[in-house]
Amino acid sequence: MTDTRKGVLALIAACTVWGLSPLFYKALGSVAPHEVLAHRTVWSLVFFAAVLMLQGRLGLLWGAMTTAHSVRVILTAALLISVNWFLFIWSIQVGRATESSMGYYIFPLVAVLLGRVFFGERLSPPQWLAIALAATAVVSLTIGLHILPWISLVLATTFGLYGLLKKRLDLGPVVSVTAEVLMLSPIAIAWLAHLHLGPGGVLGREALESALLVASGPMTALPLILFSYGARRLTMSTVGVVQYINPTLQFLCAVLILGEPFTAVHLIAFALIWTALAIYSSSAYTQDRARRRAVMVSEAEVVVSTNPSSDLSAKP
Repeated sequence: MTDTRKGVLALIAACTVWGLSPLFYKALGSVAPHEVLAHRTVWSLVFFAAVLMLQGRLGLLWGAMTTAHSVRVILTAALLISVNWFLFIWSIQVGRATESSMGYYIFPLVAVLLGRVFFGERLSPPQWLAIALAATAVVSLTIGLHILPWISLVLATTFGLYGLLKKRLDLGPVVSVTAEVLMLSPIAIAWLAHLHLGPGGVLGREALESALLVASGPMTALPLILFSYGARRLTMSTVGVVQYINPTLQFLCAVLILGEPFTAVHLIAFALIWTALAIYSSSAYTQDRARRRAVMVSEAEVVVSTNPSSDLSAKP
């Protein structure tokens, strides 16, 4: 099996787990979202630390937090991802998984816009059009349902800002996320201790419920490891297209399995989002091909300049 094929399969597996995760957290509907989040944080730390230990990379975790700058960045990233995780869990439990799926649909477009604002990255006309269509979708939902889809916007924005911060860290995804949950774990452990010493925590109450809470660690860690494995072996355009499996499965779970309402207003908004993503993906694919072609031409010119006899067009 080629590296590309392995990468695609790993990416599909990661996005499938993420896409079906609403069913997992819906099964924990009897547990308060803040308690689920605390368990997810603690058991993620256990799993990630075990992975780094088996890889002999646990020392990188301590090295990642040697400067005040890196600690600030990791702590801010940790707070952003905890807000994102909590809102996602809460939205599933209260029957608003459709909105959360839209958040992960528009996340790539929000990330592009954040790149323009914070890094001055230039956007092509198709990318501006895609962002405009996504904004129109949000406005149509706001007018049609008389409510701002704030869940979608907060999920997309927190994840987008989280991605921007990760660019400022010279760490692999597993090491950086481990550092983040390490910083959050004292708060999570203190909260769980408070629950178990006071009103009563859930862990240990029922076997299945307890098993699901412990499994929230691997549920968080394994897709990330698979995603990072696949992303290293594929072009960004391929990663961009495959990752839409995640919100698509979330959307299908919300409407077909969890039975959330899907009105004509939702249809119009999602049609705009899907059109925007098609335009954006096509533009990203074109740009990626142009970059690869430019790299190939540049490498060929270097070969010719260093070894003139390799120029096949030269006259004998």
